[in-house]
Amino acid sequence: MSVRDRLTRFVAETLRGAAIVHTAPVAMTAWSVPGEPVPFAVARAQDFAAFSVGDHWGRAWSTLWVQVHGDVPPDWVRDAHRRVELVVDLGFHDLAPGFQAEALAFRPDGTVIKGISPRNAWLPVDGDHLDAYLELAANPTIPPESHWRPTALGAPSAPDAPPLYRLERMELALIDARAEDLLRDIDVIAGLAEQLPPGTPRAARIWQALDRMLDAIDPDDLFGSIESARAVLAPALAAPAAASAHTIVATGHAHIDSAWLWPVRETVRKCARTFSNVLDLLERHPDLRFSCSSAQQLAWVEEHYPDLFARIRDQVRAGRFVLVGGQWVEPDTNLPGGEATARQLIVGKLWFLEKFGVETTEVWLPDTFGYSAALPQIVRLSGSDWFMTQKISWNQTNRMPHHSFWWEGIDGTRVFTHFPPIETYNAELSPAELAHAERTFLNHGTGTVSLAPFGWGDGGGGPTREMVASAHRQADLEGSPRVVLGTPRDFYERAAGENPALPVWSGEMYLELHRGTLTSQLRTKQGNRRVERMLHEAELWATTAAVRAELPYPLEALQRAWQRTLLLQFHDILPGSSIAWVHREAEADHARLLGELDEIIRTSIAALTGDGDLALTANSAPLGIAGVPAGAIDAPAAIGAPVTLVPAGDDGWILDNGLVRAEVDGDGLLRSLRDASGREAIAPGARAGRLLVHPDHPDKWDAWDIDRHYRARAVDLGHADEVTAEVVGEVAQIRASRSTGASTIVQTVSLRPGSGAVDVTLHVDWQERHRLLRMYVPLDVHADRSSAEIQFGHLERPTHSNTSWDAARFEIVAQRWIHVGEPGYGVAIANDSTYGHSVERETRPDGGTTTTVGLSVLRAPTFPDPDADRGAHDIAFAIRPGAGLREAAEEGHRLDGGVRRVRGAQAVAPLIRSTDPDVRVETVKLAEDGSGDVIVRLYEASGGRRTTALHIDVPGARVYEVDLLERTIVGGRQFASGDGIILTLRPFEILTLRCARRATHLPSP
Repeated sequence: MSVRDRLTRFVAETLRGAAIVHTAPVAMTAWSVPGEPVPFAVARAQDFAAFSVGDHWGRAWSTLWVQVHGDVPPDWVRDAHRRVELVVDLGFHDLAPGFQAEALAFRPDGTVIKGISPRNAWLPVDGDHLDAYLELAANPTIPPESHWRPTALGAPSAPDAPPLYRLERMELALIDARAEDLLRDIDVIAGLAEQLPPGTPRAARIWQALDRMLDAIDPDDLFGSIESARAVLAPALAAPAAASAHTIVATGHAHIDSAWLWPVRETVRKCARTFSNVLDLLERHPDLRFSCSSAQQLAWVEEHYPDLFARIRDQVRAGRFVLVGGQWVEPDTNLPGGEATARQLIVGKLWFLEKFGVETTEVWLPDTFGYSAALPQIVRLSGSDWFMTQKISWNQTNRMPHHSFWWEGIDGTRVFTHFPPIETYNAELSPAELAHAERTFLNHGTGTVSLAPFGWGDGGGGPTREMVASAHRQADLEGSPRVVLGTPRDFYERAAGENPALPVWSGEMYLELHRGTLTSQLRTKQGNRRVERMLHEAELWATTAAVRAELPYPLEALQRAWQRTLLLQFHDILPGSSIAWVHREAEADHARLLGELDEIIRTSIAALTGDGDLALTANSAPLGIAGVPAGAIDAPAAIGAPVTLVPAGDDGWILDNGLVRAEVDGDGLLRSLRDASGREAIAPGARAGRLLVHPDHPDKWDAWDIDRHYRARAVDLGHADEVTAEVVGEVAQIRASRSTGASTIVQTVSLRPGSGAVDVTLHVDWQERHRLLRMYVPLDVHADRSSAEIQFGHLERPTHSNTSWDAARFEIVAQRWIHVGEPGYGVAIANDSTYGHSVERETRPDGGTTTTVGLSVLRAPTFPDPDADRGAHDIAFAIRPGAGLREAAEEGHRLDGGVRRVRGAQAVAPLIRSTDPDVRVETVKLAEDGSGDVIVRLYEASGGRRTTALHIDVPGARVYEVDLLERTIVGGRQFASGDGIILTLRPFEILTLRCARRATHLPSP
């Protein structure tokens, strides 16, 4: 079409650069920070040297401070159309904002002006003189679309590394807004025409209007003819939308990953740059609303940029800077345990309430890699009433059938859920995006509205003035959805009120992508698992010591430990998808946390047991282990009959403790496993514990994905290089050495006295690239479904592939255990740090069924960390034949380190005791408000209705049901004392009780 070509040339050749009428130079000096970033006051005190446009600057991850002086020429006239700005080009390129150089501008007094990024590369100049300091961040370009290409930029650069950027522009500019306005008119109306079906009346009239506009504009007298040209387009832009047009509630947003292709310290600065841009935009556009999640990010701003935080607080009060989500960070939801998943909301929402007096009402997780079926209940118990995500639109195989629906969790709780059909959390509000949202929306029959978060994320600067202009022009435009600038709450109230009889999605929302994040960066996952367990221990024993021994409760230390732990559960840290810098810092902080928590635990237990030589076991698990009740410190039970280790014919050994009989072959693999009933667990002719090394070349996202085609080939490590058998202490062990490539593996099968399970441990020196190590356990079990532990319960999944949805779940998550069974018999496999599993079944020639559990042990991706998972690892598993779900949980807690050996003068009875082992005490702690009240969180674990007698040994306490934020629930359960409380819980119900020790009443919801 000639009009399209004519328009393209006019915009590119004449209009796009016409807004800058005049430019004037500025004077610059600079100081290069020798190490990590420094505060403004430190930088300003340094000696600055000459610096000019054209100079190269910034080795990777370095910082350059630039002082800029400039005088506005006296002949520049500001009026209603013209303004003065500093325009900047730090050496930007075409990659998306947030993945290259950025800057933050300060006034000479150290207060923040705004950020600078590729799509927001200007500073306002209000007076006749500019005096500013710019903190330039030489963040290297690590394109997320690199996928599998290794990068050396994921660690601090050497002092002699070459500069990455060249300063291309830094000058004052006189801007004429009329050219900008015409350009924005054209972008919207021509963009709309491109989305309309060719030949429709509306499309034809738009192209005709654009043709007439081009006739009206005079390139030789641009500013003299712009108003006439805009007048030609005005009728096309004023034509109202159809009565049935879809409505999009557009809310400003900036999805900032708390770490990813940059370290945590850089996220702190990305937040300051973005939020300062947002504040500037809010002050210029009163109708704009900006939605901000993640309490941690605002806590960073409060600590490092107090003036910026004060401005944010003002806009929160005005209802324009809108707090959403309520979590400490936007976490992964598959890998964290139950209490950690709850604490994301407890810690985040309490922080928002303390700092802003605002309670968030939604959970906002646009970019997380799948959503646990435990979440709906946790969301509602936190006081939130709806859920938003975007990531499910990335599914490889199946399309979610709804955009607005009720999501039902494992306990039956439902929460209103929305997937924005615009299918991005970085929208620009272009006509193409809006048309996509309207075409994609699956609920037109029952709903008229959807949500669109818009703005550049990850340090890209958030919403821009161009995006706001697009929203205004498309507020009521024929052929386009209506756009309303608003808040997520505006969307929710309208959408939830339109049709309460929404469709229901039950169970997990499985992301058919990024399955490798269940396995990548094992050290980070192990650190998290151990810190979570020790946080539980520390709270339990510190609470018991506070009540029984009047030991001061370390509330602040535990709160800080939780905040640090929750940060490290961010959805690009715990899943293993960040640069090396991030994971090395996470491992170091996990180690520090373990040390700090261990000191709290030891001090608390010593206060309870006193000095003495009694050999005791402290059992912090919610189930009895080693004969010690849950939550008790006592002498362990007798260990049972000794283990025998005898040769099995010419090849292998038999391990037997009277409860379990295991036969291990000459290669160190299980060929027989029987419980006391004598039933065989291992499939005929198969071997359990077999290790295979698969090629691991995902189609796209290296650290993120495991694709089905890994199964096409494998190296079988069934043959051992060396095998030894011995009894060490009271434990019988078969140790097999194996090798593959440059890696070595020592696999040990062992049996302890009194144990109902065989332990399998791996010591791996892993030196591979693009390889996946998996362990397989083929079982003689006809299992239609597997059961896997998730937060506060377990989830059943089919073992067949009847549908495309079933087939897509070829890698599933389990926390501490997975169980497969048939009526009357089952086998549990527990782990100490493995999350990625597969369960498949096949019919044998003898007519029987083999159900094989596969466990993904280690990976070796090279992007974004080229050395991911290389090095030494220790991993533990337990295989328990004849096990039910309770026995599976016992093995999981045993491997998780829920018991510790101590010495003291006396045993300690549990502070909290549940008579039904399937009503489990998850958490015992003191209240977050410092009142000294005891908080008890328990849940029903079997998936059935259970009644228990709960004994709470807190003298004089009145017991109330509370929400996760420890506030009374209207109509909730109340008890005069904690002695013998009878509770009936529905399947997988979570219940939190507050034991008021001093107060006569509790905080209201």
